[in-house]
Amino acid sequence: MKKISQIVLEKFLALFLALFLIVSAIVYYWVYEFYLHSSKEALMQATELVSFTINKDTDLDALAKKVKKQLHLRLTIIDEEGNILAESDKDKDTMDNHKYRDEIVQANREKHGYTIRHSHTLDKDLQYVAKKYTIDGRVLYVRVAREIKGVRSEIINLGIKIAFVLLLFFLIVLYMSYRINIQIQHETKRIVDFLKSLTKKKKDTYIKSDFSQEFSHITNLLTKVSQILVKKEKQKTKYTQKLQKLNEQKDDIISAISHEFKNPIAVVNGYSQTLLDDENINPSIRKKFLTKIYTNGTKLSELIDTLRLSMKLDGGHQALNTRKVNLYNLVQETAQNLGLHYKNKKIIVNGDKTLAIEIDPTLFGIVITNLIENAFKYSEDEVIVNISQNSLEVIDTGIGISEKDLQSITNKFYRVHSNRWNNSLGLGLFLVNNIIQLHNFKLVIRSKLNEGSSFTIVF
Repeated sequence: MKKISQIVLEKFLALFLALFLIVSAIVYYWVYEFYLHSSKEALMQATELVSFTINKDTDLDALAKKVKKQLHLRLTIIDEEGNILAESDKDKDTMDNHKYRDEIVQANREKHGYTIRHSHTLDKDLQYVAKKYTIDGRVLYVRVAREIKGVRSEIINLGIKIAFVLLLFFLIVLYMSYRINIQIQHETKRIVDFLKSLTKKKKDTYIKSDFSQEFSHITNLLTKVSQILVKKEKQKTKYTQKLQKLNEQKDDIISAISHEFKNPIAVVNGYSQTLLDDENINPSIRKKFLTKIYTNGTKLSELIDTLRLSMKLDGGHQALNTRKVNLYNLVQETAQNLGLHYKNKKIIVNGDKTLAIEIDPTLFGIVITNLIENAFKYSEDEVIVNISQNSLEVIDTGIGISEKDLQSITNKFYRVHSNRWNNSLGLGLFLVNNIIQLHNFKLVIRSKLNEGSSFTIVF
């Protein structure tokens, strides 16, 4: 059996050779491909730049010389028949027809023509990019080229540097491995002994190592294993309780949604059945029943829209369609609409009547409606809306909100009251808060029990 020093030497030598070959291949491929790709992108941009400067009055020969001087690129402009109209590096009259050059043929089929080949005209290896343009009704091919040189020498130099670094690293590691071999064996034996003690369920076993950061980390983790085993049962109990709580929350949400949909569906079914059973029903009663059906159908539609909006806001998929809106007029319009349903309630709107802000009027109307409706539900007196340059505030003198509820009141499906008669989905303030955040505004809620609440939108 070999000594550990021999094994380490063989392994590191094999690793060094394999690492050198792999890194060399990767560096060669990456540098070569990166150089060609970057050069190709630059040539594509150059064709676009040249095409923008060409019109019917452009001196193409002068343009070719200018590109050569300023961009150090070879520029060739070719007509539809392959004739050379301008050339930066050679006398165009001595050049062959270019109609069937690879890059020109490819430019007819694709967005750009691209090739790398040896130029017999210049006796150099060049990278070509050509693009077909129609300028003032005339088909032209703009071709730019750049010489490829120096890539292999750069790769070889980089490879030599990497090989030197790897060799130095190999020698240092080999020397250090020889020095620390005995101590590693000692630390390993201690860890093995500790693991054996764990199999005997000695959960109070403690182990520590100062040899290295890795060994210290391993021994600390192994020390914690016994503590984890002790706590496992407690964690399992807590997890079970958490699942039960989540199930209760899910049941509450389903119950709320079911309750919200159940009443209007029952009304629609009841009145519909009456109309079906009695074909000779009094027309005024028929109209009344149909109105009830329509009203509750509208309510169902609104509930569905509310749920859909909450899902869009929750997933970050709701778009804003903003424009300048007179905030005072929007509040007044919303107040008038709510007044039709809350005839015994009063809304007082104070503040700047000319203030216009950049908002989505539809979504912001939902915010104002929810805030005022919430104030109506929990207040016997009037609701006050104050408008200023920096905020919109809705104030009520109702029952107020507890400190505990204030922390969760904007959560999805959260309801302040758990009473069965409270027909709320718990989405109102969730929608309000998310729409306000979508506008990059801020919602500030202040409340005292039995004194009232204020909801302030800070612009």
